[in-house]
Amino acid sequence: MSENASVISPVGRIDAATAPSLENELSGAIEKGDREIVVDLSSVEYISSAGLRALLATLKRVKALEGNLVLCSLHPYVKEVFDMTGFSRIFTICNSKEEAIRSLGC
Repeated sequence: MSENASVISPVGRIDAATAPSLENELSGAIEKGDREIVVDLSSVEYISSAGLRALLATLKRVKALEGNLVLCSLHPYVKEVFDMTGFSRIFTICNSKEEAIRSLGC
């Protein structure tokens, strides 16, 4: 927890095998009352469509609760996946964790 934002920092790959675990972690944050969430992707070198779906489902869920989810520190390959799929237009993506927290107004 940083200020009023919850920071989740997955590591490695977010794919069909690991996306459910990430989604469970994000759901746990929402269930305990977190509404401003930063997902720090600085340690993620690969994301698949399953990972994108998990993040999108969480974004929709937190927005319905009048919160927000911001991504930060994307590796070039991961950023390219977001750009190619159009997800860069759906998510707020910041260069650093500090910038992401500021963007939430926390």
